[in-house]
Amino acid sequence: MDQHQQEWNEKVAAKIIKNLEKRRMAGSYTVDAVQAKAEIVDMIPHGATVFRCGSMTAVGMGLWEAIAALPEVKLIDPYLSGLSPEEGLELRRQGMTADVMIASTNAITLDGRLVNLDGMGNRVAAMAFGPKKVILAVGMNKVASDLETAVSRVKHYAAPVNNIRYGLKNPCVETGLCSDCRAPQRICNMWSTIEGHMIKDRIHVKLIGENLSLIHI
Repeated sequence: MDQHQQEWNEKVAAKIIKNLEKRRMAGSYTVDAVQAKAEIVDMIPHGATVFRCGSMTAVGMGLWEAIAALPEVKLIDPYLSGLSPEEGLELRRQGMTADVMIASTNAITLDGRLVNLDGMGNRVAAMAFGPKKVILAVGMNKVASDLETAVSRVKHYAAPVNNIRYGLKNPCVETGLCSDCRAPQRICNMWSTIEGHMIKDRIHVKLIGENLSLIHI
């Protein structure tokens, strides 16, 4: 990584972490994904149940494989191959009472707000309430200057790319741009902006100084 980029990451991450703390959330910064994965794994208590939510960031880090290899840790994984839709839904319901939920956020503002757009709703629901601990792996490429910029990033960049990745028959797959469709396969259904939390430090944002993969919506 360019030295100047790294210096920028560190300064901006420090600002975001201070603002997260003002909102009763926790944050930390790690230069690269390898170290971030190790630190996230260390945050998982022995014997915990861990809820996997959709996150290409976590996939790119190899985080799920590292968690699955932990002894005495149960991974609730609705993305296992071979599951029926009903089985996937049931695992998502079970995940709401997990000890730890791990995902990412579609965008994070400089003042510490978490902005997300979800398809099924289990990811944003679990962020808000349910699992005892929420750990979010967030590349510095997801930092937005303000709420308006964050929403624009999600709607006009992350969402169309995820639609393309899934091979869905939605208008943005053809145009590359959001048209606020009402297509049956629409995955942009539930907006969430987390402004703060009543349970101090329940949410921990692990900022990572690499431009990691797009967050799964």
